[in-house]
Amino acid sequence: MEPRARAGKNVGKMNFGHNELAQLLYGHGDVRTPLNDTVRVLDEILTEFIQGVSFEAARAAQHAGRQKVKFEDFEFAMRRNPDYMGKIQEMFEKKKEIEAARKGFNIEDQLVKDADKEEKAAEKDREKGGSKRGRKAASQMQIGEEDLEDGDDDLDLVGDGS
Repeated sequence: MEPRARAGKNVGKMNFGHNELAQLLYGHGDVRTPLNDTVRVLDEILTEFIQGVSFEAARAAQHAGRQKVKFEDFEFAMRRNPDYMGKIQEMFEKKKEIEAARKGFNIEDQLVKDADKEEKAAEKDREKGGSKRGRKAASQMQIGEEDLEDGDDDLDLVGDGS
């Protein structure tokens, strides 16, 4: 089925937002508020282009025996226009770079989380072990205080004798 045969259902409807297309036009040198007819024509051109490329990509996928369209199918559909092809490849390379950077951040985040977990586990071990040690230390301190009390008495006696 040709793309033109399917395009009849979109006649008279805008597929893209007016503001989006106006910004696109302004970004490429048009006035800030373009004419409504200009926006409508651009909408039709973009719709036809996207439908045509998608149709060619679907045809390539069908020829390869697949129901789903892959990136390679779009590459095949755009093979005749090197400008489009280069732009698409550039966009996908940037997408891969972004995904790799995100993966790197995820690995770093995971390392930080693992380190935090280890630190908390070590703290819990210290607390568990520290409570037993704390009892021993408290009993030793009591013994030490008794000794000091006796020592204080001796010091007082020595101080009184002078």
